[in-house]
Amino acid sequence: MMQDKIYKGTTTVGLICKDGIVMGTEKRATMGNFIASRRAKKIYQIADRIALTTAGSVGDAQFLYRIIKVETSLYEIRKERRPTIRSVATMVSNLLNQTRYFPYFVQLLIGGVDERGPTVYSIDPIGGAIEEKDIVATGSGSLTAYGVLEDRFYEGMPTDEAVEVVIRAIHTAMKRDSASGDGMDVVKITEDEYVQLEPEEIEEIIAKFSKK
Repeated sequence: MMQDKIYKGTTTVGLICKDGIVMGTEKRATMGNFIASRRAKKIYQIADRIALTTAGSVGDAQFLYRIIKVETSLYEIRKERRPTIRSVATMVSNLLNQTRYFPYFVQLLIGGVDERGPTVYSIDPIGGAIEEKDIVATGSGSLTAYGVLEDRFYEGMPTDEAVEVVIRAIHTAMKRDSASGDGMDVVKITEDEYVQLEPEEIEEIIAKFSKK
């Protein structure tokens, strides 16, 4: 069956902070009971201060990323200003809703910083979009990730501290969910910068909290 051949299995996390957002994913892609890839890309920069994370089918996610990236660039050209997180989320929601009878097998997080401040939306396969207020996780490892996020998050958390919480949540999920694993990608977005952490930085943070 085609459904059995879809690459799936993920942990993605988004956290809204006082001065920005932190988003992260692990890198394993599964196909049924098999590991299809250990280097799947599940987080993308779609604008200057906006990121997209994907859970679900790798093929669907890559196709949607290309469309979203182009549409976001066209928005900037036409409007001569950066798109808001809400406008990008609405565009993606409308796109997915148009294909609701033949849906893309994805669950998306779209987040960043604009004039409204730090914002994250979660979007389901048929276009339902929800603005998250603090923490969010998607994918097969999300239940485990939520346990860490709910335990350690507090309102007004700075992004530098949130980076460790996101890494801890994904790391914990990777240990308990067979469909998640093989390293992670983490980005930190503030009004001033979009930063993707280097693998060495992530490993250093893991080593630090693993000793506690």
